Amino acid sequence: MTQRRRRLLLTLLWAVALLSGSLVMGDVLRAGREERANRQLAEQVRGREARRSTPELPGGPRAEGEERPPKYAASGVLYQYDPLWQQNPDLAGWLTIDGTQLDNPVMFTPDDPEYYLRRGFDREYARSGSLFVSEGCTEQGNHVLIYGHNMRNGTMFGELDAYQSQEYAQAHPLIRFDTLREERVYQVLAVFRSRVYWQEERGVFRYYQYADLSSRESFEEYVAQVKRAALFDTGVEAAYGDELLTLSTCSYHTQNGRFVLVAVRLRDGGG
Repeated sequence: MTQRRRRLLLTLLWAVALLSGSLVMGDVLRAGREERANRQLAEQVRGREARRSTPELPGGPRAEGEERPPKYAASGVLYQYDPLWQQNPDLAGWLTIDGTQLDNPVMFTPDDPEYYLRRGFDREYARSGSLFVSEGCTEQGNHVLIYGHNMRNGTMFGELDAYQSQEYAQAHPLIRFDTLREERVYQVLAVFRSRVYWQEERGVFRYYQYADLSSRESFEEYVAQVKRAALFDTGVEAAYGDELLTLSTCSYHTQNGRFVLVAVRLRDGGG
């Protein structure tokens, strides 16, 4: 190899390295921006929630004669979520798991179910996307199926697969999912690994086709298959008449893998 070719090859290698480095740095910066944007939304919600629920304002007592805000805003939406709903009426609720980073809005666009797959709350492009409700779910239904990306920095559903550990599940048994009008608490029923199946495959559990559990048959079939697929027994049961919450994210145990958590609403768990 001539000296000229060596220099050319070295120049190309440096160019590739610089391009790769800039792309990685761009991803890191973008992830940071998206994480900060979601954290600001959560801080806004938690601030309004504290204002409504505590005897004193954060940082000091209430002014004389100042009353706590009502539970509901004039719109009929829960006080803590009303400003965000006013900004974006695609907001369907809020999902939180104490002791984790998960503290995010949940979006719902029934006419275009995956609209928020790569969009943030502001509807702008976001690699991490937003949590969103599956097609086929309804506000009056007994099942909410929510999708979210498994982000490496732990945001969105990036920590969800920690529930593969029974000890972790026991330490984080409760999930709060508020709709715009109800504060709800759910308890983990089961977790399992799955994947997106080919159309011709038979005898498999396509959990993502069970958004509607309004009939007793579909409900009991779904719960039975969830329990059969479960990685371990949580000791929690569900019966027709209960309300279920399913959280789904990507998993890398197999091609097109999915990790799924199913929870049942506590009858006395808020709302």
